Amino acid sequence: MSFDQHLAEIAREFPEWTIWRSDAGRWWATRHHPLTSAQREAGCAMTIDADDPDGLRDQLREQEECATTADP
Repeated sequence: MSFDQHLAEIAREFPEWTIWRSDAGRWWATRHHPLTSAQREAGCAMTIDADDPDGLRDQLREQEECATTADP
């Protein structure tokens, strides 16, 4: 799958995040909205990165779970 296809697929799966790939080849995501105090205290991150699309997807799932748990 091409870089653009991976990017579009992840963006569709996680619409609350902006997804991009750096010039160094790392995959990044940042939230569209600020974290709540409870989310910050629970360890949620505003921006995450990974080596590849699958790693980013895994981290995004973890972050979504963290946010949901912090703000039920």
